[in-house]
Amino acid sequence: MDSLTNGWFSELQAELWPGQSFSLKIKELIHKEKSKFQDIQIVETETYGRCLILDGIIQCTARDEFSYQEMISFLPLCAHPNPKKVLIVGGGDGGVAREVVKHPLVEEVHQVEIDDRVVELSKKYLPAMACGFENKKLKLTIGDGFDYMKKHKNEFDVIITDSSDPIGPAVSLFQESYYELMKHALKDDGIVCSQGGSFWLDLDYIKKTMSGCKEHFAKVAYAVTSVPSYPCGHIGFVMGSLNKDQDFVKPKLGKSEIDAIDLKYYSSEVHSAAFALPRWVQKHFYE
Repeated sequence: MDSLTNGWFSELQAELWPGQSFSLKIKELIHKEKSKFQDIQIVETETYGRCLILDGIIQCTARDEFSYQEMISFLPLCAHPNPKKVLIVGGGDGGVAREVVKHPLVEEVHQVEIDDRVVELSKKYLPAMACGFENKKLKLTIGDGFDYMKKHKNEFDVIITDSSDPIGPAVSLFQESYYELMKHALKDDGIVCSQGGSFWLDLDYIKKTMSGCKEHFAKVAYAVTSVPSYPCGHIGFVMGSLNKDQDFVKPKLGKSEIDAIDLKYYSSEVHSAAFALPRWVQKHFYE
């Protein structure tokens, strides 16, 4: 559930983060509708700029979206030696596409998003993110990511899953069967990166997701980034590689090449640091 009363939006979600709520002061409710798949709200906030909310959960704000978009994109792209062909599952606001096309080695970006209304509303109200849809490298398909991957075997170097949180239909994107599907859609040295939740909220659920990934990928890791408008102020990514000798921590692009892309959050140092986890989390995931 969500609350938009007395000039404030409060993110209330008893199943995913019980007993806590993040709130934003609202200047204006810009748009609200129910699509075939979800409730969509776009609001203008006092301090975080424009914000996209799906089913009562904040997806992105103008103030901090670049942290999430850059990290979910460049962590896998810069871990792969030659990411020519990339698939994005989800990401209807266009922010991940905006970042992926910046990588100098990326030649093709295919994106499959189930809700065309998120895409259209983002183009209208969130142009700084939706500009990703305008790049010539990108081909957008409106449809189901599962069906799409079943028809595209051994095609992609990198698959990025920019999903909502694991509740309702999105739960399937965190399960072992999804990682199996991605494995078959990848080339032999392929890498996946998926939104992985916060270890402050559900350490066991993340470990279960990583275990599902390990069933099909030779090397698995968890990385984090800081996003103030997300629950607990940060979010993680589950990454898997079909290459048993994969080094996730050291980026394949050089520092000068990364600097030339002109990013706001991601850097060589931030890339490596993202995999440094608190000791208790490290022990839970890897020991």
